[in-house]
Amino acid sequence: MSATGHPPNTHDSSTAEASPPQGTIGYGQAVALYVGAVLGAGVLVLPGQVASLAGPASLVSWLFMGLLGLPLAMTFAALATRFPDPGGISTYATRAFGPTAGGLAGWFYFVAGSVGQTIVPLTGGYYIAAALRLDQDRAFLFAAVILALAVAANLVGLRLSGRVQLALSGGVALLLLAATLTAFAHVHASAFSSFSAFAPHGLSGIADGAVVLFFAFAGWEAVAHLAGEFRDVHRDLTRATATTVAVVVVLYLGVSFAVVGTGTYGNARLDRIAVGQVLGAGLGFSATVAAAVLATVISLGTTNAFIAAVSRLGYGLGRDGWLPAPLARRNARGVPVAGVLAVGGIGAAGLVVTRLGGWGTEDVVRLPASLVLVTYLIGTAAGARLLTGRARGYALTALVLTVVIAPFAAGYIAVPVLVAAVALGYRWSRGRFPRLLGGERAAAVRRSRGSRGSREPGGRSGG
Repeated sequence: MSATGHPPNTHDSSTAEASPPQGTIGYGQAVALYVGAVLGAGVLVLPGQVASLAGPASLVSWLFMGLLGLPLAMTFAALATRFPDPGGISTYATRAFGPTAGGLAGWFYFVAGSVGQTIVPLTGGYYIAAALRLDQDRAFLFAAVILALAVAANLVGLRLSGRVQLALSGGVALLLLAATLTAFAHVHASAFSSFSAFAPHGLSGIADGAVVLFFAFAGWEAVAHLAGEFRDVHRDLTRATATTVAVVVVLYLGVSFAVVGTGTYGNARLDRIAVGQVLGAGLGFSATVAAAVLATVISLGTTNAFIAAVSRLGYGLGRDGWLPAPLARRNARGVPVAGVLAVGGIGAAGLVVTRLGGWGTEDVVRLPASLVLVTYLIGTAAGARLLTGRARGYALTALVLTVVIAPFAAGYIAVPVLVAAVALGYRWSRGRFPRLLGGERAAAVRRSRGSRGSREPGGRSGG
């Protein structure tokens, strides 16, 4: 089903695309893509950063987001199983609240996911620069290499990307688990001796940490955009989701406990490599070398997974008139080449802007985090309207928990407002200047699909 509520016309010659691939993702690849999407920059930089915001009580922030992750993941898995479409959350919002809500939800996630491809490679670049004892300005060069490799893997095709993701995710999970277990011997009990020691910044610090962690936990909805490419979406997606939730919560809480328990945080430079320091101390390797290996593996795996997912979302938005029409094309292997290049290009542009502005990942991370939070509000509200039974209970639980934390992100409300204004402005301009922006042909394709979809039962549900 398309984001406009009708089946996409994959056989219309005017779409200028090949038929999408069928049956390329199984249970193992799904778990790998999910773990790779969620275990990203968060596991590298955010344990230290959130510990600086909340002290050892940052564990409460992580636990809250872990508890939120379960109903979020199950909600998006249920939606993806019922409505397998490249549009992902855009499709769900369209079905629940209409095409404008769907288009805006798609834009929020597309921008958040694309900007994330500045943060994730740059985080890896910092670790590599530290290992080589180079100036942090060199981190941008390493980040560009990581981004280029991920783009190239996606251009080769999803099957290769899935296999690479499987190897990366499995290795990272085992390495983090080993580091966490060995680091426990160095934990200082004084960090948990009193409430003032445990939560030096009070409840506000815990809430601020949870807002930042929306970036760390972005990814529950990422694989939903690939649901149409599962071999058996009804069997594999739910199983993969449950497995991933368990793996991610254990690894995040374990590594975060090791960071706060050993006191490996407190300033921006240390926060950026806190996990590497813990890993090096726990395993007996050079801390900077261990950090660089970890950062490279996780950054490459996460960037690979998100480019795959966000480019498919771009395909859906382009198909439905919310992004330029060339993004709604796939090559003979089913790869949305223009979408992959667009996401990679936005990530590369972000690296340039960040470098020229003299910023760091800690300065940029709240931008996509605020967009992810709004995306989750829309997605869970859509789930509460579209789903039934236990799945609807998951959606309502996730919606309530997200609403609880949303007021603490009010300082960044301008970010989703600006993205919404640009999206609506583009949509309006596309209607006014269809030949210039490619809207005429896309509109014809949508009308063609709509005329057939209106004769099909169940063409639209919800709003």
